[in-house]
Amino acid sequence: MAEARRLFDQMPVRDLVSWNTLIGGYVRRGLPGEALEVFWRMAEDGTLAPDEVTMIGVVSGCGQLRDLELGKRFHGYVESNGVRCTVRLMNVLMDMYVKCGDLERAKSVFERIDGKTVVSWTTMIVAYTKFGLMDDARRVFDEMPERDAFPWNALMAGYVQCKQGKEALGLFHEMQEAKVRPDEITMVNILSACSQLGALEMGMWVHHYIDRHRLSLSVTLGTNLVDMYAKCGNIEKAIHVFKDLPEKNALTWTAMLCGLANHGRADEAIQYFRRMIELGLQPDEITFIGVLSACCHAGLVKEGRDFFSLLVSKYHLERKMKHYSCMIDLLGRAGHLDEAEHLVNTMPMEPDAVVWGALFFACRMHGNITLGERAAMKLVELDPSDSGIYVLLANMYVEAGMKKKADKVRVMMRHLGVEKVPGCSCIELNGVVHEFIVKDKSHTDSDAIYDCLHDITQQIRHTANMIDICATG
Repeated sequence: MAEARRLFDQMPVRDLVSWNTLIGGYVRRGLPGEALEVFWRMAEDGTLAPDEVTMIGVVSGCGQLRDLELGKRFHGYVESNGVRCTVRLMNVLMDMYVKCGDLERAKSVFERIDGKTVVSWTTMIVAYTKFGLMDDARRVFDEMPERDAFPWNALMAGYVQCKQGKEALGLFHEMQEAKVRPDEITMVNILSACSQLGALEMGMWVHHYIDRHRLSLSVTLGTNLVDMYAKCGNIEKAIHVFKDLPEKNALTWTAMLCGLANHGRADEAIQYFRRMIELGLQPDEITFIGVLSACCHAGLVKEGRDFFSLLVSKYHLERKMKHYSCMIDLLGRAGHLDEAEHLVNTMPMEPDAVVWGALFFACRMHGNITLGERAAMKLVELDPSDSGIYVLLANMYVEAGMKKKADKVRVMMRHLGVEKVPGCSCIELNGVVHEFIVKDKSHTDSDAIYDCLHDITQQIRHTANMIDICATG
């Protein structure tokens, strides 16, 4: 762009095409400030009136800057000055409003577009997914007259962002039935959904698909494969994929060390962190969540304190809630309850349920009833309807031999109308994730499932009885 700008500045006469080319070039390279500076120079010159191409450039720049007010001004200029409103310009206006968080204006523009393109429909899908309105996103998707991979990917990504991995996998199966060829973005979305659900079988199918169709294993795709295998329980395969990747970035290393940390392999996670630093890669906040989790799993208090300090002192990162919860969990598990409580009380943000929960579990582990009660009351304040904390508090009292207090908690639950949330579990079978809730009979094969469960229970009881007979014989 520097050379293009130099040539532009040397031009004795500039026409509208030259102004638009420079503005568009800056926007395409993610330099919206420079694009707008050129536009204001053009406006000051006053010899040329902006056209729809000019507006596409400056409105795109407003979207990149998340400058809603300026974007609205340009939209007003378009409407009041007779600028030709092409579908492409309308799409860019929609995109700007979506990026700036104004869903209503994005909808208004969408509804006024004659001859909507795939880009128009896809932008509206993205708008709804950004606000978590997945039913509306699906409705727009279903109304599309034709679809390529882009709207499929947009809706799939929305499901993943909203932690609806099961719906994302279901949409992928629909995509296959529609004979739409998945691309790298599809694979990334599906791997993320598998990671959320622990769907190893489906994740392995995606890996085989990538190999079979010789898709280029980009850094992003490779990182998601590592993350999927780690989160789905196959850490050895995650390590194997990581080592075979032709290219890795800081996110790849972070996925690997977080996976190792979650599998309790703290020493290896810390080694990966140090190797990453040796390679000159910059850790981010998630990297430090990984190493702090590793320290927590292994009880490495000194190392945890060091990493917690380095995060700010050396790497100039901001401590997030998760960093504090990891550190409090580490200190609490190690029995440093006073230090853990002090850290909670000196946090720059209001502690959330995860932080108070970490302190509570530490108190329960070490039998500190007084501090445990304080933490429990904070959890109740945050969510009085959460049955889990009442159950845990009652269990803490039972473990401490304080049966009367435990009974009082149960009475309180009944008085407040708080009910224990039914347990939920899921399994993956033939690439499909099945969800089960306690006493739920909504599954199509529930009768057969309960018959099978009854048979297994009987076998367990029979085996237990045989063991008892052998032991007493």
